[in-house]
Amino acid sequence: MSSQKFRNIAIIAHVDHGKTTLVDAMLWQSGIFGAHERVAERVMDSGDIERERGITILAKNTAVRFGDVKINIVDTPGHADFGGEVERTLQMVDGVLLLVDAAEGPLPQTRFVLAKALQLGLPPILVINKIDRDDARAEEVLDEVYDLFIDLDATEEQLDFPIFCTDARKGLCRPGFDSEFGDLKPLFEEIVTNLPEPEGDPSAPLQMLVTNLAWSDYLGRLVVGRIVNGTITAGSIVGLAREEDVISAKIGTVFSQEGLKRQEVDEAIAGDIVTISGLEEVSIGDSLVDFDNPRPLKRIAVDEPTMSMVFSANTSPFGGRDGTKVTARQIRARLEKEMLHNVAMRLEVSGTDSFKVLGRGELQLAILIETMRREGFELSVSKPEVVTREIDGQKHEPMELVQVDCPDEYVGVITQKLGSRKGVMTEMHNPGHGRVRIEFRAPSRALIGFRSEFLTDTRGTGILNHIFDGWAPWQGPIGGRPTGTLISDRTGKTTPYALFHLEPRGTLFLPSGTEVYEGMIVGESARSGDLDVNVIREKKLTNMRSSGADEALRLAPPRRMTLDLALEWIDNDELVEVTPSTIRIRKRVLIFNQRPKKG
Repeated sequence: MSSQKFRNIAIIAHVDHGKTTLVDAMLWQSGIFGAHERVAERVMDSGDIERERGITILAKNTAVRFGDVKINIVDTPGHADFGGEVERTLQMVDGVLLLVDAAEGPLPQTRFVLAKALQLGLPPILVINKIDRDDARAEEVLDEVYDLFIDLDATEEQLDFPIFCTDARKGLCRPGFDSEFGDLKPLFEEIVTNLPEPEGDPSAPLQMLVTNLAWSDYLGRLVVGRIVNGTITAGSIVGLAREEDVISAKIGTVFSQEGLKRQEVDEAIAGDIVTISGLEEVSIGDSLVDFDNPRPLKRIAVDEPTMSMVFSANTSPFGGRDGTKVTARQIRARLEKEMLHNVAMRLEVSGTDSFKVLGRGELQLAILIETMRREGFELSVSKPEVVTREIDGQKHEPMELVQVDCPDEYVGVITQKLGSRKGVMTEMHNPGHGRVRIEFRAPSRALIGFRSEFLTDTRGTGILNHIFDGWAPWQGPIGGRPTGTLISDRTGKTTPYALFHLEPRGTLFLPSGTEVYEGMIVGESARSGDLDVNVIREKKLTNMRSSGADEALRLAPPRRMTLDLALEWIDNDELVEVTPSTIRIRKRVLIFNQRPKKG
């Protein structure tokens, strides 16, 4: 074991710039799986939600071999909402591959993950990916990357980074801009030759930081981390340094990563990234140490949450119909379990049946809700709210750096919309291709519900990215949703006749034949006030016959409310009801004459 050589690298990038695809190509070309097996594309995005949304949510590690060197590769999320994953991951590595899209260039999340890497002093290798795109502009993107490094106060050594151009989907690579395309061998050589070996002494007292937790149905809780010093042996007794004390713990099985599989080993030495079973009372940030000579490592520090949402049991008339976990006790237990391995989230129990969950952003909270509904949970969730804090006796709120990329004809409407939401334009860049890139600084709460409005305003052609940008004094009131709601005033099934006559009143969310209850929201009103409507009304039958009269009822397609859209759309007096098969929107107070009047 002592002759084992390691390189530990993380792949960092903005969401959808090709990190996971590049890892696939590295696995394929290092012989972990054959080219014929490459149909299992994006093998690193193993979760159903990750595959559906095309984003990485959880950091994952794999390992390839190049010659006699084992390269541990960690695929990190590119979205700022999963920054807790990024910060933990970067503690385990000695260098980063910075991946940038050859057309889009560096975007806000590129800045976020790169800033974290530079703060830790990690040397970067720049990979300009998707070089085959028709609109690729690799040399301009390189200038933008240099500007970004300088903006983030990179050192001279960090600025002297090697550059590779890749087409990760085909597994092609070339150093610089002028050489011929070949396989990924030059990139592997650069990693092995120029990235530093992990420091650490296998004979020193044990030090290992717990950076991730996993679960196995056979082995229980699994601990993931990098051994900084010392050696870990299966079955040995070690010290577990928690926040307040050091306790004795017995190591179960030790696994080292080989490709996509965990391989059981007798011992692992300093420099390797390992998975360990047998430790039950452990949490992220703890250290495994020599029990007789404990030297705990610095705990992981992550940015504070900026968004909160209240989770509660589903109290609607249809509650308990299709979920298997419906009680407040089960919801609380599931949230407490989530807090164990998600360091970027917090849980505040505000009552016996409602729980305030604090996270990094709407997306992170929506992913948690989506995961829970797939596990059989039924719950109600409130409108997302920003987390505020007192600084020098003054109320402060989180701010976002918002970057908009849109056709130039939409600049006016976007500037007006963000201006009304207290956004301030800080930069505008028009390269003359018909698209403009604008930067704003806006309060986080201004972006709740803005994305769907933005896509409508830009006819789906705009790109919106944002990232946490510190705290600022409270910016004052921001107008909410200008429209009211259409609310069902009774229980039953929607009919084409009733829906057809309601279409002039607003936009409907449901097709005919859908079960509804009193207080359930069935559409968005065209006016500002709420309107209680009868959506189950049927046509009165007479003995007069009219050929083809009923065939004329052609309904417009309803606006389907996904979980993300519903969370953005609701107001303070409304809830999203989430069950394994359905997303419904409802008023907090269901009964019409008990509901406070609005609008």
